[in-house]
Amino acid sequence: MSQSLNKTQLQQLQGTFLMEYPQGFADPKMQLILKKHPIAKMTALARDSFPVSASGNVHSSAQHMAKIVSRSSMVSMFEKPKFKSFINSLNEYDKAFLVDSLLEFLHADQQRGFEGMLQVLATEKLAKWSLISIIPAYYAPDSEVFIKPTTVKNILRHFNITELVYKPTPSWDFYQRYRELINTAKTKVHPSLTPNNPAFCGFLMMTTKT
Repeated sequence: MSQSLNKTQLQQLQGTFLMEYPQGFADPKMQLILKKHPIAKMTALARDSFPVSASGNVHSSAQHMAKIVSRSSMVSMFEKPKFKSFINSLNEYDKAFLVDSLLEFLHADQQRGFEGMLQVLATEKLAKWSLISIIPAYYAPDSEVFIKPTTVKNILRHFNITELVYKPTPSWDFYQRYRELINTAKTKVHPSLTPNNPAFCGFLMMTTKT
């Protein structure tokens, strides 16, 4: 990807953020905010729930998916009950396919896993960025990204990224390119802003709001 988040603009946002929170995400004021977003706790839950062997118990793994979505501070309250009902209504074949696709994303062929999850979620019009990206973002918070539409659009607009166009329907192409954009941008700011990708994207969310 040729376009990236401009270093000068990033450091301007960094300056604004550090004026308010001098220690970055370790700042006491920020720690109060982060109590609402227990990333480490959710990462532990995701990793305990989805080892490679999780495919051996489809029902339990599907319930773990619903549990993580319901406990997430990043998924909207509107989407949580819909996802839980969706999981409970799936037939055994689709439930197994959804679980296997998630495990494929986490442990093997990411594109195949992403597109498999998308296929199942689309059957009930739940092919939402938040639902497809939340568990990977918790499972691997230093490499994967959570796609929050408003934040993504603000970031692309603020940095005038024209080569990457946000669309409501999830796609592997957008996901991997946006992930690359974020992971490259992390290297251009102070380490106190990058304890993990959800935090770094939170910094961008707070500083690029319209």
